[in-house]
Amino acid sequence: MSSPDLAAPLGTTGPGSAAAGAGAVTPHEPGRLEAHLRERREAGFKLVVPYITGGLGDDWIDTLRAVAAAGADAIEVGIPFSDPVMDGPTIQEASQRSLESGTTPLSILDSLRRVEVEVPIAVMTYYNIVARAGHRRMASELAEAGVSGAILPDLPVDESAPWTAAADEAGVETVLLAAPTTPDERLRLICGRSRGFLYAVGLLGVTGERSELADSALTIARRCKAATDVPVLVGVGVSNAEQARAVCQVADGVVVGSALVRRLLDGAGPEGAAAFVAELRAGVDEA
Repeated sequence: MSSPDLAAPLGTTGPGSAAAGAGAVTPHEPGRLEAHLRERREAGFKLVVPYITGGLGDDWIDTLRAVAAAGADAIEVGIPFSDPVMDGPTIQEASQRSLESGTTPLSILDSLRRVEVEVPIAVMTYYNIVARAGHRRMASELAEAGVSGAILPDLPVDESAPWTAAADEAGVETVLLAAPTTPDERLRLICGRSRGFLYAVGLLGVTGERSELADSALTIARRCKAATDVPVLVGVGVSNAEQARAVCQVADGVVVGSALVRRLLDGAGPEGAAAFVAELRAGVDEA
């Protein structure tokens, strides 16, 4: 998959027809995720959102607590899926390890029900899991688990109405993605429907660490910032504190996944994860 949201619409047999559209775009009252990120932004902070693969190791909940304490503004928790089309080799390996250990969507949500952190949690997974569970059931289970937001990278905005209606009703904010190839008209639609934050995809391709920040990361950040007041965070291709600082000269913050997950795969544990997030925090605080 070359870029999220940006696949062609799923068609009339998908989760919603083109005629259904993306639902009415109206002014919205921010939920917990968006309200928290806006509050942090208004206080002068840039935003750091680390990604952790749910179920990766017996101590993954301890890792979640550790990165929250290290300065994360929110946390993205991946619900593993067997065909993670947006993800590169690092997160694919993490997902596979998690699945092999017996992780299921319900086991992740059961764990999240018992965790107490002071920052909002958003889950990232794929539409197949939502469709199999049912929109209302999944949205309700996320809300009951204390999850504030959901990211479904393979659900185009055109086809999102059935899910977003259920999510809105349950109080779960749907974070949408915009990639460098998104046309202006489509970008406006995505910006109008995204809740929590807008996920600006920094480059074409799958997730993974990059030695240099792509020029497209800054370009899409500028375009998104010009199109919405919802917090704009750049993810995919942001791998270290220096790159995060550069992105935050334009964007409101960053999502960092593969670089953190690689450390976890290498045995860094909660302490190593916290140290890396603290580096990111220090980096963006200099932006």
